[in-house]
Amino acid sequence: MSQTSSLDSLDNILGQEFLTWLWYQSDVAPGAFVDAQGQPFSVSMEQRIVVQGGEGDARETASVSGSLSPLREARFGLGTGKKVTRALIRLEKEELAFQLTLKAEDFSMGSLKTPKLDKGDEDADPDALLLEKFYLMETCVGLLDSLYARFLGLRLSPAWEEEVAAMRQWMTRTE
Repeated sequence: MSQTSSLDSLDNILGQEFLTWLWYQSDVAPGAFVDAQGQPFSVSMEQRIVVQGGEGDARETASVSGSLSPLREARFGLGTGKKVTRALIRLEKEELAFQLTLKAEDFSMGSLKTPKLDKGDEDADPDALLLEKFYLMETCVGLLDSLYARFLGLRLSPAWEEEVAAMRQWMTRTE
């Protein structure tokens, strides 16, 4: 196995663990997150999650979506060893709300929705809207960075084993 493919595999595993942990955390303590400046924000997994397990020809994928779905099938998949490979995530900080799809394999973001921009005055600086959009995108990425930093801090600590045990209990819990 080449070093590049083993790094890709490690990134994928970390990405799956991160999204699985994020789903767990967002379910048990959705408002228990803080950004790099210590400001609180909340995270929720929206109604679209993909879980996957196995390798090669034995790979199984379950994609669950629904407007009011509790995502039971995806949680059941977690209980059978699958990991989250893609999720629709909602981040809220103060009056700002962001929605995006995050892929585990390469941490790529898709379909990022930022808060609506205030078109404001017609005579305003024409670059202002573009700069505001960049600011909102940067804010969203900063929130994701703080989530991943928290995950890595926990993942690399002795407390990870306790977290995994709590996640296993959560996965098998029935609503």
